Amino acid sequence: MNDAGQQGPAHGSRRVGLLGGTFDPVHTAHVALAHAALTGLQLDEVRWVPAGRPWQKGEITDAVHREAMVRLAIDGETRFTVDRIEIERQGASYTLDTVRALQQREPGTEWVLIIGQDQYAGLHTWGNWPELLARVTLAVANRPGVPAAVHPDVLAYPHRAVPLAMLDISSTDIRARVAAGQDISQLVPPQVARYIDKHQLYKG
Repeated sequence: MNDAGQQGPAHGSRRVGLLGGTFDPVHTAHVALAHAALTGLQLDEVRWVPAGRPWQKGEITDAVHREAMVRLAIDGETRFTVDRIEIERQGASYTLDTVRALQQREPGTEWVLIIGQDQYAGLHTWGNWPELLARVTLAVANRPGVPAAVHPDVLAYPHRAVPLAMLDISSTDIRARVAAGQDISQLVPPQVARYIDKHQLYKG
């Protein structure tokens, strides 16, 4: 085993994908990515990690709503689970802190960090990203025909690709649509749309 500062993936171990985000709200592209990662990366589980207080984000919806929407979106898929580790943590949420804690809590698990192309392009701004990449297997969701301008230092680290169909969906757009009274039924799972309406989220 590597030393505590450089715990790489354990070969032949259980493979768990980490899919983090604010999920404000969770949408169908998130779910599609999780399914693509599950099969394409041969994962035993996809662990959804709703952020507590992301250091690079401004105001976000209360965690109780964001967690509830994720649970609704993944209901019925036994290999999808929710981890409250970042919601329960005090202060800002850093991915490296989460990975360290998970490795301590579940030794022997190989953690596969699933990120989008936009996150990949900004990975060099993350706190102590070289240690993070030494601790996980990196998987990047690639959109066909959309190249990511990645920092050369980050490019030196290997990663796996998760091919995705073109799903031009963003949580920002969904919030704007709700505020404008527009339909979002094609953008989020039906149970999430009902939750948003019931709790009057994103109404401005």
